[in-house]
Amino acid sequence: MKKLSIIKIGGNVINNKNALASFVKDFAKVEGLKILVHGGGRKASEMSTQLGLEPKMINGRRVTNQANLEVVTMVYAGLLNKNIVAQLQQNNCNAIGLSGADANCIKAHKRVVKDIDYGFAGDIDHVDSKIIKAFLEVELTPVFCAITHDANGQLLNTNADTIASEVAGAMSNDFDVVLTYCFEKNGVLEDVNDNDSVVENINSETYIQLKNENIIAEGMLPKLENCFNALQKGVSKIVIGNPEVILENSNNYTTITL
Repeated sequence: MKKLSIIKIGGNVINNKNALASFVKDFAKVEGLKILVHGGGRKASEMSTQLGLEPKMINGRRVTNQANLEVVTMVYAGLLNKNIVAQLQQNNCNAIGLSGADANCIKAHKRVVKDIDYGFAGDIDHVDSKIIKAFLEVELTPVFCAITHDANGQLLNTNADTIASEVAGAMSNDFDVVLTYCFEKNGVLEDVNDNDSVVENINSETYIQLKNENIIAEGMLPKLENCFNALQKGVSKIVIGNPEVILENSNNYTTITL
């Protein structure tokens, strides 16, 4: 099986022009087949605020009403996605920017309201691995933003970590998939204020323990849930760390296993 690297970039790296440029340069150097997935929450929040819209988060996830959906679509699928693609072209990586609606790559449904109404948040139903594989076979690097669709004309805001997890799981039928989550921290931290307090290895047992001890909380919880989801679908390896991990220039990161 050919190796496929799926890398999700988010956090303050996306918000920092120089950090993003440095990451893109390194991503372009990653050898072999690869897919990039990006978030962009803070930029969307900034834009919403400028337009007089109040961003709302619950348990690390964005609540998306119609007005906010328009903003996140503009920011994620437009401004951020195309800037990243342009920078990849500058670094001789032939990239194609995609939302889930493009080529019908990722179908989702509007999240069912249980305790919390997340608005136009999308939960993924299907990833078309065949069409994504076709992009890879013609030496294009897909760059996915955090927008999906429901096949009935409705765009949906979908957590970028979840997109990375679901795409990785779908592609693992055809490839040996390594999934890497990159952000500004060195990995999952025991102390959120100490970037060197990295938990080097987490499995399903230690995850429960760390959760019970409130070491893992808020935004990291859904990220780790996505990790275990991907592993259960056949992803061979998952790493969480700073951008240096993508070129294996860092020894300080978290590895997630079942």
